[in-house]
Amino acid sequence: MSKFYITTPLYYVNSKPHIGHSYTQIACDTVARFAKMSGDEVFFMTGTDEHGEKIEEAAIASGLKAGEEKKFVDAIVPVFKDLWVKLNIKYDYFIRTTDPTHENSVRAVLDKLYKAGLIYKKAYNGWFCTPCETFWSETQVSPGGLCPDCKRQCGKLDETNYFFKTSEYQKWLVDYITANPGFIRPDFRRNEVLGFLKEDLHDLCISRPKSRMAWGIEVPFDKDFVAYVWFDALINYISGAGYPHDMERFNKLWPADFHIIGKDIIRHHAVYWPIMLKALGIDLPKAIFAHGWWVIKGEKMSKSKGNVVDPLDMIARYGVDPYRYFLLREVAFGLDGTFSEEALTARYNSDLANDLGNLLNRTLTMAEKYFEGKVPTTTGVKSQFTGKMKEIAAALGGDLEKAIPNFNFIAALENIWKLVNAANKSIEEAKPWALAKEGKTEELSDVIYSLLESLRIVAVAISPFMPETAKNIAEQLGIPRETLDKPMLADIKTWGKLKSGHPLHKTNPLFPRIEIPKA
Repeated sequence: MSKFYITTPLYYVNSKPHIGHSYTQIACDTVARFAKMSGDEVFFMTGTDEHGEKIEEAAIASGLKAGEEKKFVDAIVPVFKDLWVKLNIKYDYFIRTTDPTHENSVRAVLDKLYKAGLIYKKAYNGWFCTPCETFWSETQVSPGGLCPDCKRQCGKLDETNYFFKTSEYQKWLVDYITANPGFIRPDFRRNEVLGFLKEDLHDLCISRPKSRMAWGIEVPFDKDFVAYVWFDALINYISGAGYPHDMERFNKLWPADFHIIGKDIIRHHAVYWPIMLKALGIDLPKAIFAHGWWVIKGEKMSKSKGNVVDPLDMIARYGVDPYRYFLLREVAFGLDGTFSEEALTARYNSDLANDLGNLLNRTLTMAEKYFEGKVPTTTGVKSQFTGKMKEIAAALGGDLEKAIPNFNFIAALENIWKLVNAANKSIEEAKPWALAKEGKTEELSDVIYSLLESLRIVAVAISPFMPETAKNIAEQLGIPRETLDKPMLADIKTWGKLKSGHPLHKTNPLFPRIEIPKA
């Protein structure tokens, strides 16, 4: 057994969660579930980012007074937690940046860097983007003073703050990224970060004066300042693992195996965070994986355009598992994807209703008709129609071990569906009804057993992606639901686990077909 530590970013709680948040969660949950299935000791952490100017503004806009920001975030956090429950996300730890242990960790980090001479105070005069909460130099802003990240108008700012000496680590970071090609993924994101590092790296402003923004963690060496929200938030990855309050736990969990993030926050995670860790004398995470955005009709989703997809709305209409399946099957993880309900419906009807759901229903119906609703006895007779299923099943466990830990969800699902398709094809070729009519009982028994065994293997294989569907299939095959909560990778690799004579429990179809209105 080995440890596996995976994180999502902390989600900013100035508004409710959207499809992008759910995408990150589902991807991490799937990989974490597969690691557990493989027998690893998994620590999957997620949480919320609760400080900063945007929270302060949102709290006041909601009718609260200055100083009541905690009341605002306390009302929003349950909305995120509730969505993760509805999406069947099984995280191990939920961290909030308002947790006392996290706040103490941030103060400890600031104090250590300050005493090491890596934090200094200076007057700043330049551009500041409020939505991104980021300072930009004259050479970095776009023409007209636009933020290079969000393209919104920056404002001029003239104030004194504390700065972290990130510039001293620029060459080290370039050398590290170059020597460790798997550190930033996908490859084109690594190239993007190296491109950013070709320009001079400016020291990072890590504070805000309380006179302008008071909602934050007080800087331990100057009570007139609070920590910059991004500096505060990044520390969650070590504070949640125990740094510095539980070093035994921290040493067991760190380094993180994966930080999974959206591409819009790659610079914070792949530039500032590694430098912070290096300065602290802490090992870097093994990998940072930045996924793409979901767009609608070629446009990024935004509340102002009214094209934001609400995950709760999608799961109410299509179900949790079809939504999870679509997000991971439709586009390669790392690239941008186009979301449409037409595409979701097409995947649902084709892959889930027609292929998987129909296979289960037909197989159980035939077992009911020909073998009294029990797993048939296998006699050793090898039907010419079952070889392909066994061949694909034999390779499936290894295929998943290559694909899922590398976030290649499409390859993993395609390999699972090879078995589904082979099983469906064997029904058409073997024609069990004809075998029954001709009295070929032993061959019929082999075909139905192979179909049921293929479905058992499919149930285990899809459990990281569609956990409730997997348990539903298992239950209909007479396998206790809770069995799928245990390490089961070996069960994918072993043919013949279903016991002859075991009763089956056919229920309603898995995925009732969605009828598309005719134009």
